[in-house]
Amino acid sequence: MEKVRPKKHLGQHFLTDLGIAEQIAQSVQGHLGVKKLLEIGPGMGVLTDYLLKLPLDLFLIDIDSESIGYLHKKYPQLTERIIEGDYLKQNLDEQLPERYAIAGNFPYNISSQIFFRVLEERQKVTEVVCMLQKEVAQRIASPKGNKDYGILSVLLQAYYDIEYLFSVPPQVFNPPPKVNSGVIRLKRNQTSKLACNERLFFQVVKAGFGNRRKTLRNSLKSFQLPEALKSNPMLDLRAEQLAVADFVFLTQQIEASRGNN
Repeated sequence: MEKVRPKKHLGQHFLTDLGIAEQIAQSVQGHLGVKKLLEIGPGMGVLTDYLLKLPLDLFLIDIDSESIGYLHKKYPQLTERIIEGDYLKQNLDEQLPERYAIAGNFPYNISSQIFFRVLEERQKVTEVVCMLQKEVAQRIASPKGNKDYGILSVLLQAYYDIEYLFSVPPQVFNPPPKVNSGVIRLKRNQTSKLACNERLFFQVVKAGFGNRRKTLRNSLKSFQLPEALKSNPMLDLRAEQLAVADFVFLTQQIEASRGNN
């Protein structure tokens, strides 16, 4: 079979190291007893070969029609489970009506967007094991107080327990990216719903990190903070100094004041 050409506009860097592919696959735990696994961006199936050995029903999704054609030839047994489409936009309710896990070597240019989609699907996605740009992987797994800690860290850590597993050098890819990569695992925690308005929580977190150098007193001004909250020393901190629970508390206070108006 002719090999698939990595396409720059799709951010494709195909993994060539079989040992790393196996290590990524073995990091998938089937958290919360899920039976289905979706691989995002399988390319030529280097990781797929090892994911197929797991006791899970494997589905593949790729936006690249050349990869899709290659995958159909390589895995005729998966024909019904190979989806040509964009994970960011594809409605997967028909193929994956129940909870599922995700694995993949994510394209660097859309990895953050994939995680925002995971957040939308958080009641269904129980686990994510993925490789992405090391800097983004570290940010997602970063604890509060760290310079890497940001919007995605807070939003994902609200619903997932996150571990940074290992780093991967550029030379094990074709073509080699200009950056190092990192592999992380997210496992759904027990928070079904936050103890606040979740939409408002997302807005508060995004505004808090809107200008990292500002204190929360300044970055959250547009929310018309209640008087009782204005004297809280938490507002003199910067967003990166707050844990998920602190953002939940701020959201509760803002929500309560709106209800009283």
